[in-house]
Amino acid sequence: MQPFTILDGLVAPLDQANVDTDQIIPKQYLKSIKRTGFGPCLFDELRYLDPGEPGMDHGKRRLNPEFVLNQPRYQGAQVLLARENFGCGSSREHAPWALADYGFRAIIAPSFADIFYNNCCKNGILPVVLKAAEVEALFQATGAQPGYSLRVDLQAQTVTTPDGRSFGFDVDPGHKHRLLTGLDDIGSTLQHADAIRTYESRRAREVPWLFPDATA
Repeated sequence: MQPFTILDGLVAPLDQANVDTDQIIPKQYLKSIKRTGFGPCLFDELRYLDPGEPGMDHGKRRLNPEFVLNQPRYQGAQVLLARENFGCGSSREHAPWALADYGFRAIIAPSFADIFYNNCCKNGILPVVLKAAEVEALFQATGAQPGYSLRVDLQAQTVTTPDGRSFGFDVDPGHKHRLLTGLDDIGSTLQHADAIRTYESRRAREVPWLFPDATA
């Protein structure tokens, strides 16, 4: 997982509340667990005018010119600006996988669904909760200024605008540590590999009937 420290990123505004995980990545794409390759399917039903299926060449599909991610001014965006209750619906981890594979590193919204929020933190995406009035101000600025970018500083827990305004946000210390260090659940566990091996060795001596391979 790529560490998250400071991001200076172009902003794409998704002006829609209650965006659920099926809108983020539809159910037909959930068969793969590779974590990659989902970017072209992100916001599939909003982004394309024709239906999509796994394995097809998405580059040949008809784009919806009205959808924000299809507009030239937002190409290469790394910060997604969203409305309240972003990521509601099912708990599918494919949703943050698709967002990350597309290129988003941070999402700013007034609120997130809890499971989606946690899944983002475990997959290298920083979900930032700001006040509704602050998010509204960012929507207005993003729409008015082509190329609008924000600096998202995880260590300082701030979002800074091009004109110097700064908004603070809260983040759980555990999530913050994982994002700063780039450690997912497996990476965090492997930091204690020596202690795990010592424990397993001791348990094999204490209760050898639970470890038949160790005594063979």
